[in-house]
Amino acid sequence: MKRQLVIIVSAFLSSTVVADQELSVVGSWSGLPLHKQYEAPFWNDTLPAASDGTITANLTTHDQMGIQGSDVYRMLGTGVFDVGMTVADYAVSDSPALEGLDVPLIANDADAAKAMVEAARPMVDDIYKDVFNAKVLGIAPYPPQVVFCNAEIANLADLKGKKIRASGRMTGKLLEALGAEAVNVGFGEVPGALQRGVVDCAVTGAGSGYSAGWWEVSTHLLPIPLGGWDPVVTAMNLDKWNSLSPEEQTLIADQVAAELEAPAWASAQSALSTDIACLTGGEGDCPGDKRGMILVEASEADMQTASDALVSTVLPDWAERAGGDWAQRWNDSVGKVVGITIDQP
Repeated sequence: MKRQLVIIVSAFLSSTVVADQELSVVGSWSGLPLHKQYEAPFWNDTLPAASDGTITANLTTHDQMGIQGSDVYRMLGTGVFDVGMTVADYAVSDSPALEGLDVPLIANDADAAKAMVEAARPMVDDIYKDVFNAKVLGIAPYPPQVVFCNAEIANLADLKGKKIRASGRMTGKLLEALGAEAVNVGFGEVPGALQRGVVDCAVTGAGSGYSAGWWEVSTHLLPIPLGGWDPVVTAMNLDKWNSLSPEEQTLIADQVAAELEAPAWASAQSALSTDIACLTGGEGDCPGDKRGMILVEASEADMQTASDALVSTVLPDWAERAGGDWAQRWNDSVGKVVGITIDQP
């Protein structure tokens, strides 16, 4: 009788105890605020606490691993690690359709950018599933991608003829439409490129440029969102996702949405004002040392010129490269939110 009782109790315990999950996680740039303020606390503390310790993470970043951002989702898809996070634009060589997530200029504040991303989410979900064998868990922003120049500029027109590091392919197309020369330079290589004159200007988030010391090799700051918002996609290997219980899937998805995505979006708008104050020494709070870059204000004429180039040249070019029904899907989702329609033949 005692032996039977032990067997019954053991069977009950084995059926109710949830096996621990230790996820191997690769985050975005280790030195930038998105990782330090949101990604690292989430994977190291928030998710383990929410799961009562049954889900933990072994966290590193792609730059700490010594791999390119463009390799993150490829490696994720083959199961090298369980979760990957990096800028979606790094992966557009594998899927031109993915460029439709982050279109320059059409979102001038965080609320508009968030609405744009949410509208694009079904397209992004399909791309990651079909191209990268991955499940999208969340999409968080860097602040708007602005222009740092180690050259004297007074307006948007002064970018014409200059060599400029683009933050993504669509940004590069926009710069070319404006008469600049788009140059492909890795984020970590930009300070040296600016210093040596390999590029005259470079596009990145204001906070990213501040954290990476671009103010040391740049003189002028043009805070026009020529590079969009550089969304960072958090995704899980699809085989790993499918191996989780429904309860684990729900917990992870809910926690990413509430504790990683939401706080990053909530701080995105105020972060831009803070970053500009830090870079230029202008009015506003700065948690670090204020620098002395020259602020170049974009005029209404500048914005209209850039927007015209986007609609007439850049978006049709993307529609052709993406092919299929991607332009129509964009028009029916993001386009309706932002009030832009891509003309198709």
